[in-house]
Amino acid sequence: MIKVGIIGATGYAGSEIVRILMGHKDVDIVWYGSRSYVDKKYADVYQNMFQIVDAKCMDDNMEELANQVDVIFTATHQGLCASLVNEEILSKAKVIDLSADFRIKDVKVYEEWYKLEHKSPQFIEEAVYGLCEINRDKVKKARIVANPGCYTTCSILTIYPLVKEGLIDPSTIIIDAKSGTSGAGRSAKVDNLYCEVNENIKAYGVTTHRHTPEIEEQLGYAAGEPIVLNFTPHLVPMNRGILVTAYASLKEGVTEEQIRAAYEKYYTQERFVRVLEKGLCPQTKWVEGSNYVDINFVVDPRTRRVVMMGALDNIVKGAAGQAVQNMNLMFGFDEAEGLLMVPMFP
Repeated sequence: MIKVGIIGATGYAGSEIVRILMGHKDVDIVWYGSRSYVDKKYADVYQNMFQIVDAKCMDDNMEELANQVDVIFTATHQGLCASLVNEEILSKAKVIDLSADFRIKDVKVYEEWYKLEHKSPQFIEEAVYGLCEINRDKVKKARIVANPGCYTTCSILTIYPLVKEGLIDPSTIIIDAKSGTSGAGRSAKVDNLYCEVNENIKAYGVTTHRHTPEIEEQLGYAAGEPIVLNFTPHLVPMNRGILVTAYASLKEGVTEEQIRAAYEKYYTQERFVRVLEKGLCPQTKWVEGSNYVDINFVVDPRTRRVVMMGALDNIVKGAAGQAVQNMNLMFGFDEAEGLLMVPMFP
């Protein structure tokens, strides 16, 4: 049994960590951190936790928290974890950061895209990018894990096998992605009001979305060369889910059978990545509330391009579920412990 602390426990990702860990046999949550609700009962913030969580919200004192727990989840906005973490904390507790503070290895790129000065660049190199299906062995040895973004997780897993096997021209990659409104967080924003979102769909962050360099960096490692791509996210009127549709030109002579074999090579043994049968296009409803990612592809013989598709729940595999998956690896638990939730339907 390990002790867990969550900073940002009252945000959507933080509350999902709580929900998941309620079903984890090896975990005891001892710190529900929330700067906005200090001393308020957690179940008063999230009434679904009534008679399930009998604890009050605490502050974000990471130094005190590190004395009480084995692992700290920081489910907060960019900049906070980097401003709090230090060597003494990491000597006492492992840290899984759900923000972007340690995802990008080039601090200049981070500061350019996030418009923030990085407060602890000394830990960037050590931090492991926590995409379990790709960096599993590194995650197991890590003190600090950078939990990937939701768009990023879906995009990378959807495209990775074809880049890694050299089946597509990486300079031609275009990613079109759509997300439910929970991806914007729980803070009140005019753009996320019901009347603004309902019966509406819109692109945003066109050419400027902060997940772009994260996707480029990780796919660049797979390709063995720098990658520059187009990534356009869209907001759709649903609570949860991300659907990625990505396009790329095939290398000369590449067949549909080779593409299928590449996906099977990397994902057949993966618990949470499901490569669908031919002809099935992933749907967000098929993964809602779960840690699964559904992936498939279609080859267009007219254009010699491949259309790659992926779907996941942005709060689970795109955030909290992946964080718990990382925790399981870091502490030697069954990687799927607490995460075998069946997708909800309808």
